[in-house]
Amino acid sequence: MAGRLALVTGGNGGIGTAVCRELAAQGYRVVTTCVDAKAERVDEWQAQLREEGFEVGYVECNVADYASCQRMAEQMAASYGEVEVLINLAGITRDAFCHKMDHKDWQDVVDINLDSVFNVTRQFLNGMRDRGFGRIVNVSSVNGQTGQFGQANYSAAKAGMHGFTMALAKENARKGVSVNTVSPGYVATSMTAAIPDNVREQIVSQIPAGRMAEPGEIARVIAFLAADESGYITGANVPVNGGQFCSF
Repeated sequence: MAGRLALVTGGNGGIGTAVCRELAAQGYRVVTTCVDAKAERVDEWQAQLREEGFEVGYVECNVADYASCQRMAEQMAASYGEVEVLINLAGITRDAFCHKMDHKDWQDVVDINLDSVFNVTRQFLNGMRDRGFGRIVNVSSVNGQTGQFGQANYSAAKAGMHGFTMALAKENARKGVSVNTVSPGYVATSMTAAIPDNVREQIVSQIPAGRMAEPGEIARVIAFLAADESGYITGANVPVNGGQFCSF
């Protein structure tokens, strides 16, 4: 249905921008969260999308903080309306081997990658249930499925996201609310571009498709799950990893 309101957390990143663009192109009204609009140059980001013909709003919010998410939800309702589609995409990495990892690096990753999914979803779930419609897509990672050296914090948080997805899907299926996970592999963004060439080549050599994903390829899967017509898909984890990890 054109005109549904979609909220994308952390939507001004590499994958997030592609998701905002894809949803806007399909007729959704799209809003992203950011922590500090000025520091993140969100006005410039909006202007670039506007030049492409896409209007995307924003609300400031620290998704790791529950009270901040409550305030954000109030602002969303006042400025934009009722959220019908939620894409939980905000995330960070703080890589280190576990025996060398600072507690703060563990906690920051769990707070932003996992706790945020509850903090944000909790604000909009009752409204979705009351209206008999909702689409929630949680963006995890192939490393949540396989584990990864130096990413005990990230792998744990991303695996936890899908546990949350499965439980929430069962709780809300009869209310017309679908909940799914998308688990990207390595994606060609500014983050992966910063990886040293030799390391990036080693990563790509392990991907059967022979390349990293383009952000738009992830965005199309997310938009598919967000569609009205995708309501019977719930509790699923959709891998988009070029064959890097295959399972039932």
